[in-house]
Amino acid sequence: MPIKEVIKIPRPTKLRKVCCLPESNLFGPITPHLDKREMVLMTVDEYETVRLIDLEDMNQEECAERMGVARTTAQKIYGESKKKIADAIVNGKILKIEGGDYKLCEGEEKVYGCKRCKRGRGCK
Repeated sequence: MPIKEVIKIPRPTKLRKVCCLPESNLFGPITPHLDKREMVLMTVDEYETVRLIDLEDMNQEECAERMGVARTTAQKIYGESKKKIADAIVNGKILKIEGGDYKLCEGEEKVYGCKRCKRGRGCK
């Protein structure tokens, strides 16, 4: 009897909804020679989970709904973002926010929009 080979095809990554890009995307110690410091890269969707959970006071379920992902996905993204923030702060590294699997809010949803957008700055 021939053995069938099982080929696992990864699921395509679902784009996460993000309201706005950060106003600043580079953070770090205020010391000379920043160009020689190690860098921690945080994705825009990781930034969004921190913004929604810690700044907008949402729970993980609300965050997941807002971003259009499962709660477990939001939990995983948030956990990774906290590790990166801690690494940057504790070890004096530069934190840079860029990239990731996201799509920006297009203003179609009336319930969406961060406090920053609602104050008139608009989505970038």
